[in-house]
Amino acid sequence: MSTLLELAPRLSRPADARRARLLAWGGIGWHAIEFGIAIGAGIAASSIALVGFGIDSLVEASAGAIVLWRLSRSRLHSPVAERRAQQLIAASFFLLAAYVGAEAVRTLVAGTHPDASWVGVGLASFTAPTMPPLAIAKRRVGNRLGSAATVKEGAQNMLCAYLSVALLAGLLANALAGWWWADPAAALAIAAVALVEGRASWRGEGCCEAC
Repeated sequence: MSTLLELAPRLSRPADARRARLLAWGGIGWHAIEFGIAIGAGIAASSIALVGFGIDSLVEASAGAIVLWRLSRSRLHSPVAERRAQQLIAASFFLLAAYVGAEAVRTLVAGTHPDASWVGVGLASFTAPTMPPLAIAKRRVGNRLGSAATVKEGAQNMLCAYLSVALLAGLLANALAGWWWADPAAALAIAAVALVEGRASWRGEGCCEAC
């Protein structure tokens, strides 16, 4: 009986790795669509919050690709690959925070008034409730694999949900109340959260979180 119990984790590890790869591919597919919609709508409306959201989608897709690299058969048991994946994901967070933060400040200083974007409102309204289930699934399989990189990739999906709420609030405030500054303010919130997540990933935090 004890032998079977010891063998169970070994047998489940390949299955968990396959599940993690499937989740990563699904996330990459959605984020590619999300990127196109957000960037197009953001450019059309001169909305730095939407453009930042689009860039975040690209970052999340790249994080999914990093996880696929990490979970290839040759690297599945490699602590070196795990650490490299954590650092690459952290770097993607830092790049997002730097670009979006700088552009948000520039927009506030210049007083640029973005146009209303109902396409952006629709995108944020759809993304906010759909990202948490994906994030939770990735976190659980990442914890079972002992992979902080996989857990942090799931954290990016949860970040996407939070950012969708911030984006939705900023876009609606601009569209309904004319509060143009709400758009770059939402972008600054995006940058701040990305910075916090990047620091955690760089330090190797995130594995074995509560499911």
